[in-house]
Amino acid sequence: MAAYLLRRIVSTIAVMAMVGIFVFLLLRLAPGDPADIIAGRNATPEMIAGIREKLGLNDPMPVQFVRWVLDMLSGDFGTSIFSGRPVLELMSQRLEPTLSLSILTMILSVSVGLSFGILAAWRTGGLVDRLLAALSAFGYSVPVFVIGYFLIYFLAIKACWLPVQGYVPIDGGLGPWFVHLVLPTLALSLGYIAFIARVTRASMLEVLSEDYMRTAVAKGASSYAMLFHHALKNAGVPILTAIGISFAYLIGGVVLTETVFNIAGIGRLVVDAINNRDYPIIQSVLILTSGLYVLINLTVDLAYTLIDPRIRY
Repeated sequence: MAAYLLRRIVSTIAVMAMVGIFVFLLLRLAPGDPADIIAGRNATPEMIAGIREKLGLNDPMPVQFVRWVLDMLSGDFGTSIFSGRPVLELMSQRLEPTLSLSILTMILSVSVGLSFGILAAWRTGGLVDRLLAALSAFGYSVPVFVIGYFLIYFLAIKACWLPVQGYVPIDGGLGPWFVHLVLPTLALSLGYIAFIARVTRASMLEVLSEDYMRTAVAKGASSYAMLFHHALKNAGVPILTAIGISFAYLIGGVVLTETVFNIAGIGRLVVDAINNRDYPIIQSVLILTSGLYVLINLTVDLAYTLIDPRIRY
């Protein structure tokens, strides 16, 4: 295990180095000059040249890259080009809405997805199984923003049950905080519920068809013991993989959801930074989300040994 963990850490460092190079070159080689955008339409060439010098854009790209990496390793993620404030400060202010939406989405997705998948496998061809098939088709084919506008129209505008948009911090009251997150959580979690449920159903059906499961039934094992003690445990590896993939893809889904529901989170921060070509914010968010993605994959791989003792690295 120690040797495997060391290999994964080394490979993680290599992956993050490649991601850093890609992010740096992608933004630097994209059309448009941030100094020109900052200076405005009426700027003179001297003003643009001064801004480029101030931002260090006149230095060779290798010098800019090394300086950026060293600053980031020291905890300095740079300063926003447009606001003039530290990037880390801007991200910390937007972190609570994104974390709240992500955590609620995964709690709902995992709990409902696992329940639907287990029930569908237990009663194959029944009502829950048919509902799951319809939910999967809907969740896979309809984009998040379409589901969001659908929920806003029917549950917020027509029924007036929930607020249309916005976010209330936790310190503003647990009730208002939760109410404002109901619609975005439902919109974002539908696809992940369908994905986790389908993987759970397929894995459970495969395990339930094994000979030792039929032997357990013949010996009088209860349905609860058969489903949760035997089947779910042995089907846990692909289910855990599906949950890990959902966590990773959640990063991209949050951006659209925050835009639709006017939530000032990390996703909105990235969208605004892209529109303004604010390099420090874009680079910092991409690096941090990439690191989170790699960390999730590593955690899932290590968790396999806890679910299935036969797996050894």
